[in-house]
Amino acid sequence: MAIVVDGEHIRAVVPDGQASQYASGASVIDAHGLTVLPGLIDSHVHMATSPNRRFAEALLRRDVYGGVTAVRDMAGDARMLADLSRAARMAEVPSPDIYYAALMAGPEFFKDPRTVDSAQGAVPGEVPWMRAITSDTDLTRAVAEAHGTGATAIKIYADLPATLVQGITSEAHRQHMLVWAHAAVFPASPREVVDAGVDVVSHACLLGYQASDAMPPAYHHRAPVDETRLASDNRQIDDLLADMKQRGTILDATLFVYDVMWHVPGAQPPPYCTLATAEKLAAGAHRAGIPISAGTDAPGEWNNAYPSLFEELSLLVHHAGFSPMEAIVASARIGAMTVGQSAAMGTIEPGKLANLMFVAKNPLDAIENLKTVTMTVKRGALYRRTEYRPITKDEAVGEM
Repeated sequence: MAIVVDGEHIRAVVPDGQASQYASGASVIDAHGLTVLPGLIDSHVHMATSPNRRFAEALLRRDVYGGVTAVRDMAGDARMLADLSRAARMAEVPSPDIYYAALMAGPEFFKDPRTVDSAQGAVPGEVPWMRAITSDTDLTRAVAEAHGTGATAIKIYADLPATLVQGITSEAHRQHMLVWAHAAVFPASPREVVDAGVDVVSHACLLGYQASDAMPPAYHHRAPVDETRLASDNRQIDDLLADMKQRGTILDATLFVYDVMWHVPGAQPPPYCTLATAEKLAAGAHRAGIPISAGTDAPGEWNNAYPSLFEELSLLVHHAGFSPMEAIVASARIGAMTVGQSAAMGTIEPGKLANLMFVAKNPLDAIENLKTVTMTVKRGALYRRTEYRPITKDEAVGEM
């Protein structure tokens, strides 16, 4: 096959023998022997929780040279995210496209030190990208101000009852914003979050709280998931998954972070779930037909040669029942759905963005073959793997 690219978009996908009709004046890149797949999408990153522009650009460089052409940033300092997003879109830095959220949570959440970092120079909970919500909040204004930061979605994080989750979701949708939420918002349960109509829920393990006798009242200092209730089939979880399937709610499983969090000394809040339970819940959601995206929620070691997204995809394949093709679909087509860009990316079709990843070995044979990436095309721009500059220790200062 031949892929004809005109500017940022795919013009045609044709058998190789028919490519000559497009050859006049065209540059030809020989990809014989390679396998092509849509550019990958990491549906859960944090580039500006504690803003470090140099390290963020290094991670984004690693992503795009590793085949990742878009990321969904799940809230941080929107001032830096807006600047990074613009730089990525204008190709001023090698980077995937960035879609990001403004965060909303109950006032209690803003004692979290991460919110102080994300609102430096201002008061966390009182800025448009990191807003404390109560029953007295003017949601129309709060959502409009969040939209004004350049965010395309509201992230509902923690410490909100079901009524406010519903109110935020309705107003955000009215103002044409997506809604991304933790799968449990405390005290709002997973079922209440899904029934509020959010577009995407994050973290497979948070689904496990649906099996609790009572929801923990707050995000911090909550009891862990009662894994004994998940040892066998659980009617409450089954009903939750059926509800998600009916509504088309996407699950951003983030298996990788459940491995990472157990290796963080003094993590706060402490780990509330094991990787094994996260994998079990993700596998159950997959069997139930829930659309699942591939998000990492952690960048992995700074000196890794490849994006941590590759680890997430490996976990989905080896521990959550995905085939390699299903894992690629999770990171491409479903990933595009999470950011509301299905019409522009996620599959290789004429009219869509020229976001492509070329590998030397077919990943359908083994998902680990993604690590044979030879080049990435993002919006028609070529990034050859041989030109990749690895992250340096200098760039990772403060992140090691």
